Amino acid sequence: MKDLFEKIYRDKGPLGKWASQAEGYFVFPKLEGQISNRMKFQGKDVITWSINDYLGLANHPEIRKVDAQAGIDYGSAYPMGARMMSGHTDLHETLENELAEFVNKEAAYLLNFGYQGMVSTIDALVSKDDIIVYDVDAHACIIDGVRLHMGKRFTYKHNDIESLEKNLDRATKMAEQTGGGILVISEGVFGMRGEQGRLKEIAALKKKYNFRFLVDDAHGFGTQGERGAGTGEEQGVQDDIDVYFATFAKSMAGTGAFIAADKEIIDYLKYNLRSQMFAKSLQMQLVVGARKRLDMLKTMPELKNKLWENTNALQNGLKERGFDIGTTQSCVTPVYLKGSIPEAMALVKDLRENFGIFCSIVVYPVIPKGLILLRLIPTATHTLEDIKITLDAFEAIRSRLENGTYQRLSAAVMAAMGE
Repeated sequence: MKDLFEKIYRDKGPLGKWASQAEGYFVFPKLEGQISNRMKFQGKDVITWSINDYLGLANHPEIRKVDAQAGIDYGSAYPMGARMMSGHTDLHETLENELAEFVNKEAAYLLNFGYQGMVSTIDALVSKDDIIVYDVDAHACIIDGVRLHMGKRFTYKHNDIESLEKNLDRATKMAEQTGGGILVISEGVFGMRGEQGRLKEIAALKKKYNFRFLVDDAHGFGTQGERGAGTGEEQGVQDDIDVYFATFAKSMAGTGAFIAADKEIIDYLKYNLRSQMFAKSLQMQLVVGARKRLDMLKTMPELKNKLWENTNALQNGLKERGFDIGTTQSCVTPVYLKGSIPEAMALVKDLRENFGIFCSIVVYPVIPKGLILLRLIPTATHTLEDIKITLDAFEAIRSRLENGTYQRLSAAVMAAMGE
């Protein structure tokens, strides 16, 4: 019999194998200072493009004031216990009602965390006789939720309606045999590539197929739609989304999440979401803070307007300079370059050390081998000067990548990181 840990000693995984070279710099980096467009990394000032603070609320003085006062009023423990037992309050209900009204649903329910909430929502919505059909590029929280499903599940090609229909045909035949139903899952905005899910086309298929529709709109809530109510509002199909999910960790710059649906569906989920039934209630300080954030989102459209002004300036500037930003339809701004993982490490080190630009780097196995994805998240706090500096820096690093500078430096970077 093998030692359970033998596989861990032998294989650290596709990302873990780079830990000795990457940890503390390329992964698990430590940004310091006030959350803003400019922070410090290893003692140096950098323009930060890796903070999901879309509306600039994280360090907004009104938010800081409300968060601090809520801490004084309630502390960081209240209420104690799970919602069903001893952790339920009027303010939890008030926030849920406000969220439901904002996203045009009958009811909403608070979740402690987006990731665990999505996993548990999927688990609660389906039984072993049901079939799940979901986008192959879905976020990890969706994939992990689907993995809990004891029945059949099918993936369709990313944003490919023809592929979705083929899988709905398969799912329909199977559901007729099992006596179950069908759940289709898409993201509102895919957080890696920035593309909107094809919610309108998916919703239109309800006329042909009998399925329910779950949308993870983590990156769309607060950024998409006339009021910022999300990608369903943006595409005019919010009423066709049966269960709407969004997190507070992006536009709301907080902790927590929510699901919204018809009241009967929410009532069912309240009594069957294991991650909420057996977990401590969302603390009051976060609930009060979320109410303030939601109010600002609703009453201060200038925040979203500034976000999109910066987004358009950044994305148009990149395209004008010949960069490949894919097919993003959101604030998420991917920049695709060609190169190896060691070249990517040298490139990012150059960006951070010599140009003062901090952005996320994505390489294989998240994207295909030979590609480097630099992911930029514009916010309302960025300035046009930040954008100009970043565009100039990207032109410089592209030139160095193409002329082989990073290929030559990659060995030195590996050595410097302890390899």
